[in-house]
Amino acid sequence: MNYPSKLLNEIVDEISKLPGIGKRTALRLALYLLKQPQEQTQSLAETLLRFRNEIKYCKVCNNISDTEVCEICQDNSRDHTLVCVVEDIRDVMAIEKTGEYKGVYHVLGGIISPLEGISPTDLTIKELLERIENYQIREVILALSATVDGDTTNFYLYRKLNSLKNIPDISTIARGISVGGELEYTDEITLARSIQNRVPFDQSIKQNK
Repeated sequence: MNYPSKLLNEIVDEISKLPGIGKRTALRLALYLLKQPQEQTQSLAETLLRFRNEIKYCKVCNNISDTEVCEICQDNSRDHTLVCVVEDIRDVMAIEKTGEYKGVYHVLGGIISPLEGISPTDLTIKELLERIENYQIREVILALSATVDGDTTNFYLYRKLNSLKNIPDISTIARGISVGGELEYTDEITLARSIQNRVPFDQSIKQNK
């Protein structure tokens, strides 16, 4: 596509690098921003920079936070002996939206995926194991998406957790979520019931054989 301006070409290239946005959508967004008051565009740019520079990751659970320890980990009314392991912040938001879960979280920052070059060392698995070793964790819920990579990560975590001195109960969300389904796109009722009706992980392994 030929652009009448090099600056337009550059902004379209940058916007199109975002996931799910092609060149045409990027062009539409660029032209929309061009029509807006300069103050609005400047505010957007400043907010993006602040977000990138000031956002923190909770030192306890690796959730995105404005402070060193996120609000969930600071909440004494929650059950800190119950840890739900999720892929990323979107899954925390999805589970929180159900209003049914009262424990805390551990965000892996992804899932094991050999095809994408993501190994266990790229995730916060070491931090999870240290957290369980150092604190009184009675149960770990493996709440990863029902995909091949999600199941691979679940099984890897299950083996690592079983190698600890203080082995917690290990459960997984019930398969109300369709195989291949992403957690963040699951409706609230199904997700809430999947957490409520979670099953021991070793039992889920036998069911899948």
